[in-house]
Amino acid sequence: MAISNEQLLAAIKKNPVVTVCIVIVLACGVGFYLRQGDLPAAEQQLEDLSKQGRRMSANIKNSVRLDEELQLLATANEQIEKRLVEAGRLADNLQYFYELEAATGIKLIDLRQVAASPIGRGPAKQTLFSPVNFSVALNGTYEQLMDFLQRLEGGRHFCRVLTADFSPLYAEGGAVGLARPDELTLTLSIELLGKSTSS
Repeated sequence: MAISNEQLLAAIKKNPVVTVCIVIVLACGVGFYLRQGDLPAAEQQLEDLSKQGRRMSANIKNSVRLDEELQLLATANEQIEKRLVEAGRLADNLQYFYELEAATGIKLIDLRQVAASPIGRGPAKQTLFSPVNFSVALNGTYEQLMDFLQRLEGGRHFCRVLTADFSPLYAEGGAVGLARPDELTLTLSIELLGKSTSS
């Protein structure tokens, strides 16, 4: 049994809410069908925008004290820069050890600034800092040598002791045996933190 156009129009006029609902459902179905291919791209875009939003939110939260922290970093960098040595300023570098000699009462036997030995193979990495190596030998009592090491460790330059070798130094005529030595000889291989030479 076929429905005529007049009967269809009469049914639509009789039930307008149902008719509108059917039209909306059909329109949504057609829209969903046509946009189904865009769904993965839209999900990816949503994920990217969500990440960007979280990053911006974190940046806003963390930037509250940014100016203060930047000033603190600038001050810290200035203080670090003051404590660095320059490999090319040999007289100033050696004078640092002579000042420690005068302050601690030890006697420097040998003091040399030595070339750094390359570590590993391959191209050298560019860094902000490079070590300046020294070979130091000195005499003194145990207390004087410990005072020298502590002043070196807490001094105005950043220092790292690579090797340290103590050996006894007996007074003239002293027997080398079980007797306690009057003084010790300390041989050090150290690095002071210096400005990078590879820039």
